[in-house]
Amino acid sequence: MTAESVPGGPPAESAAVFPTRIIDALGRDIVDGVLAPGERLTIEGLQQRFGVSRTVVRDCMRVLEAMQLIVPRRRVGIVVQGPERWNVYDRRVIRWRLEGPGRADQYRSLTQLRRAVEPVAASLAASAASPGQRERLVALAADLRRLGEAGALLDFLEVDIAFHDLVLEASGNEMFLALREVIAEVLSGRTRQGLMPRRPEQHALRTHEQVAAAVRDGDGPRAESCMASLLAEVSSAID
Repeated sequence: MTAESVPGGPPAESAAVFPTRIIDALGRDIVDGVLAPGERLTIEGLQQRFGVSRTVVRDCMRVLEAMQLIVPRRRVGIVVQGPERWNVYDRRVIRWRLEGPGRADQYRSLTQLRRAVEPVAASLAASAASPGQRERLVALAADLRRLGEAGALLDFLEVDIAFHDLVLEASGNEMFLALREVIAEVLSGRTRQGLMPRRPEQHALRTHEQVAAAVRDGDGPRAESCMASLLAEVSSAID
């Protein structure tokens, strides 16, 4: 059955509705509370809503189930899960939350996570980083100053993500490195939503340089302190 042949279904906007659009629409509805915890969905109802085949709907449900936003129950249907069950580290869940009515709370919780992890990661990187990683971190900090002072926010964002990613990688802790997409999403979200100043604060540029220098020099306590200072400024800006 094609999108056009669903009995009674709305006309498709094109030859097919991409599953990613369905996942995005339902995911947003769940994290925004439009679909409340405990609410039941049916394959047939979703077919009618989106004008797609049963196969497409099932494929989309598998993705949302992996995020733990829904759970299928025999003789009950597809049940919307509450936030305590969501995979809150999934990059798409983070993005939807950052773009929804709970944006402030999501930024706050993510920043608290970063303050708990990244200073320790910086301290470990000062001991564990390879010579190449140390040099690369210093170069990235220099690029951040150049791009920040030029007001090139999109390029700044790309380098900022690379900087924080490298700190996690250089720490040698695979659990910290697993958070790389979480941190990339929150950094991207601030830029997408216009929450970054046109030119980053001097404190942010300076503390990135200080973190890089401390890692290069093998000074763990200073790397930790400077990263903590950087994230304290981020927390203050978000609050």
